Amino acid sequence: MAHTNIVIVGAGPYGLAIAAHLHARRVPFRIFGSPMLSWSAHTPKGMHLKSEGFASNLYAPGDAFPLSRYCADHAIPYADVGLPVSAETFVEYGLDFQRRYVPNLEDRQLVALAQSGAAFDLAFDDGERLTAETVVLATGLGAHARMPAELAGLPRDRVSHSWQCGGLDQHAGRQVVVIGSGASALDCAATLLQGNAEVSVLTRSDVINFHSPPADGRRSLREMLFWPRTGLGPGWASMASCKGPRLIHALPERTRHDFVRRHLGPAPCWFVRDQVVGHASLHTGVSLAGAEMAGGRVQLHSTRATGEAVVLHADHVLAATGFEVDLRNLAFLSPGLLGRLRMEDHKPALSSNFESSVRGLHFAGPASAASFGPLLRFAYGARFAARRIARHLA
Repeated sequence: MAHTNIVIVGAGPYGLAIAAHLHARRVPFRIFGSPMLSWSAHTPKGMHLKSEGFASNLYAPGDAFPLSRYCADHAIPYADVGLPVSAETFVEYGLDFQRRYVPNLEDRQLVALAQSGAAFDLAFDDGERLTAETVVLATGLGAHARMPAELAGLPRDRVSHSWQCGGLDQHAGRQVVVIGSGASALDCAATLLQGNAEVSVLTRSDVINFHSPPADGRRSLREMLFWPRTGLGPGWASMASCKGPRLIHALPERTRHDFVRRHLGPAPCWFVRDQVVGHASLHTGVSLAGAEMAGGRVQLHSTRATGEAVVLHADHVLAATGFEVDLRNLAFLSPGLLGRLRMEDHKPALSSNFESSVRGLHFAGPASAASFGPLLRFAYGARFAARRIARHLA
């Protein structure tokens, strides 16, 4: 088998940024994956990013190719704050970034990863096998979609997760219930409405907490003092997340996990409100209790906090119920390798250099958020991860 020192698996914002930084340091590596696949194939049509323009960059060394430059080169309207960035623009920007900084990307998928002695054995979907001393997994959230157990008994063609949003335009004239109150839920609801579906949104939250639009003009001294602007949104908790991931890493496990879980909960962006409110039926403060087929349609059973029963009927149910990183979901990890990984709530326990308990195996992106904080749940965290990992590997 062929041998290489470093392999990167994943070609989204994290994988591409890490590769770009290794290339700048003249460190040999190979990188595998489909460029920007999660963003191109798993975002609703017409979606816009929650992050502001200044926080939607892909990170080359020296921040040499920001989104603002790409937009200027292609005559695309851009603003650091206040002008939503379309997912389509972000994907095209990512593909341009890949061509410029990671031309050696190999569009193949990892199907098996095992450890043999001090090296790793990797197998790909085209039959190639190779060994490597170091592996960086930047595979994103695709394997970690969380589906409510109450929906388990529904036929597969009647229920889907928001990760499988490519076919939303097929529901014209149908009744669709979207479960959730976050950005994915309301983005999918907006796309369904644009496709002439009849949409209901069901959520446990008493209120759907839409982000507030950025203030026009200059911010007041009070706003700057109490709500400093960051790439994750305003506030000191977000500032701590952006500026102190290494300090968060030093916190006790339970404290870290509680912070990651509680900070930046589900919240759709301000510009989606007018597309959904008044156009979809919103059922807030309702908990899903069960689902079944009745008369050829889905029947959802739910309850309010008062005990009142709520029954909804639909042709399809879309669960926008988020993701939960669990290494057991990574089908390519061999049982032996998985058994040697030290985990915290089924997430990898990482060193300050993103290295797991298995020497040479690193995790980047959302899988590292439990170790470094909320910053690593977002593309904005790729800058910190790429610099740290590249410096360590070099």
